Amino acid sequence: MGNLLTHEEYVAIAAKLEFPTQAFIGGSFRPAISGKTFETINPATGKVLAKVASCGPEDAAFAVQKARDAFEDGRWSRLHPSARKEALIRLTKLMKRNAHELAVLESLDSGKTIYDCENVDVPETIHCLAWHAELIDKIYDQVAPASDNHIAMVVREPVGVVGLVLPWNFPLLMLAWKIGPALAAGNSIIVKPAKETTLTALRVAELAMEAGIPSGVFNVLPGGGSEVGEPLGRHMDVDMVSFTGSTETGRRFPRYSAESNLKEVTLEMGGKNPAIVLDDAENIDRVAAHVVNGAFWNMGQNCSASSRLIVQRGIKDELLKRVIAHAREWPMGDPLNPENRVGALVSKAHFEKVCSYLEKGQKVLLGGKAKGGFVEPTILDVSDRDAKVVREEIFGPILTVLTVESFDEAITLANDTEYGLCASIYTSNAKRAIRGARAIRAGTVTVNSFGEGDITTPFGGFKSSGFGGRDNGIHAHDQYTRIKTIWLDLTDDADEAVA
Repeated sequence: MGNLLTHEEYVAIAAKLEFPTQAFIGGSFRPAISGKTFETINPATGKVLAKVASCGPEDAAFAVQKARDAFEDGRWSRLHPSARKEALIRLTKLMKRNAHELAVLESLDSGKTIYDCENVDVPETIHCLAWHAELIDKIYDQVAPASDNHIAMVVREPVGVVGLVLPWNFPLLMLAWKIGPALAAGNSIIVKPAKETTLTALRVAELAMEAGIPSGVFNVLPGGGSEVGEPLGRHMDVDMVSFTGSTETGRRFPRYSAESNLKEVTLEMGGKNPAIVLDDAENIDRVAAHVVNGAFWNMGQNCSASSRLIVQRGIKDELLKRVIAHAREWPMGDPLNPENRVGALVSKAHFEKVCSYLEKGQKVLLGGKAKGGFVEPTILDVSDRDAKVVREEIFGPILTVLTVESFDEAITLANDTEYGLCASIYTSNAKRAIRGARAIRAGTVTVNSFGEGDITTPFGGFKSSGFGGRDNGIHAHDQYTRIKTIWLDLTDDADEAVA
């Protein structure tokens, strides 16, 4: 657990914060060229935190030029790997010094609880950046087998100018997942944070400049999707876009690529993730704790959330009794109070969307109430497997319970979705665990736990959950590099003449 302060101390930090409000381009803060701004709002109070520069296509074009200039002159792309590592390590040290500030900034801007920001988001963000920094000078290229008269080298090179389009649910952590490997590889980056959550990305860019990352290498453009995201996706001088967000929005980027310069696209999108509990599962109380964490962590605003509990009938009643008991241990309220585990949903629009799934006539086992941007952890027992709460990604604290009779029925139901991001299976039978993990069509399957792996394991999905690459692990570097073959002919001209 992180070094938590008191509620009063967090309130005091919040009162003293100076919010970054301008775009960060070419190593300095600057207003949008149009002069436009938008309001960023504290979801927990509805109050305006600041007016932030609202960038447009002209700002995107300017940032791309700055990023291209930086890439081509080699101020970062051709820097020795150890020098890039040292700069990123300095950035992590600056973030550690400012950890409480970053946590409060994240909580105010997103509605996330300070408990999560301090214990998960900020420390894992720093760890992610440090991990990729340390990897920079430890990834080796290859020499392919060739004849005695040839050498074939297989080398990695940075892609170039990279657009990084972020979601609002984990602003800091998703920033780290992308900038860590992208900067480690030597790229110049243009970050487009979600319009709802821009503040921490701007602050990290400022710290990156202080850490010695050269101007033009790390740029941040606040603004809307059509004003910034689409221009980056269509820009002829952007070499690659990595997108994390909704499936609906992600589907647009391959089209932007096809209609422009065929830039590379990596997509990490939605999920409707199953948690399968079989009747031979052990330690039901521990299973229940994992189910609750998987469903309600970050208010269910998590692409890997365990939103479908698929439980075998023989164990259902005992499991649900314990799930409800654990869920009641998650207090809801002021996100800056470290005792609270459930904060506010990110925006009024998203709150209304989540509330639309709370219909009359549902069998509500827990919760079901919503007010002022907050939605209670809610558990619904559902018999209709085609109900929209079962089929659609809610992205809120709503867990649907589905009852099955057998292992095979559970696997079939788990795969009955357009998504394939994550899944969990709880069983004491090792053969069933492996068979189930192999049979479930998802990029990550955890056994007897909820999770996404860690920084060492690749994260990404199948089907409508995404394609094109993986976040985390060494595999994350693949999407930000290109593979080049260099073929050297060693044949001696004199030998050829004699022959």
